[in-house]
Amino acid sequence: MIDIHCHILPGIDDGAATIEDSVVMARAAVQEGITTIIATPHHKNNKFSNRKSSILTKVNDLNTVLKQENIPLTILPGQEVRIYGEVLEDYYKEEILTLNHTKYLFIEFPSSSVPRYAERLLYELQTEGIIPIIVHPERNKELQEKPDLLYQFVKNGALTQVTASSVAGYFGKNVKKFSEKLIEHNLTHFVASDAHNIYNRTFMMKKAYDLIEMRFGMGYVYLFLENSEILVRDNIIMKEVPERIKRKNFLGIF
Repeated sequence: MIDIHCHILPGIDDGAATIEDSVVMARAAVQEGITTIIATPHHKNNKFSNRKSSILTKVNDLNTVLKQENIPLTILPGQEVRIYGEVLEDYYKEEILTLNHTKYLFIEFPSSSVPRYAERLLYELQTEGIIPIIVHPERNKELQEKPDLLYQFVKNGALTQVTASSVAGYFGKNVKKFSEKLIEHNLTHFVASDAHNIYNRTFMMKKAYDLIEMRFGMGYVYLFLENSEILVRDNIIMKEVPERIKRKNFLGIF
């Protein structure tokens, strides 16, 4: 299993504080069945600024430690970029990091609003060959109140990623319900942990997939699992469950 959103790099944002914390998170991830994590530290969120070069160094350092500890987990580079007007400009300055150097880029909205320039920026990214992935839209107050906004973003080519803990109910009934609506209406394309630690912001991937299987069927589980693998390979993700997946035998998928 691949987790495309995780704050496992030590000492650079509100995730793992130390390398010891990173190792503990890595062991917990392996117990969940995760083999690969894209490390996505916050960038430009008014608290943390983590540029591409520093992230790449941290990823290499953590992979070295995990190898020394014999932990069967691979860390890939990424970034969680809070939306701001100069994203493209900074991308060409080599400050912005796509997910595992692919065409896919995480974009985070403020928790309570969607900036008016969001539609224009998402469009401009796509004109440059970058596919934006809106992270945890289910936790955004304005999108909860105006889901048509998200529909338009997706219709115009953006992708979205819901948080496993949201599906599992950790953020409350309303967020859980909205997450299920996004899945039901094909308005999300990835499930990821957004894990920050092993205490109050842990992985919950297995629990989320179990709930998705019960609510929507194994085809959706396969869709989200497959899309994460497709993303890492920089291929074109699936927008909905195709017929070939609906007919697939899923025994032994985990």
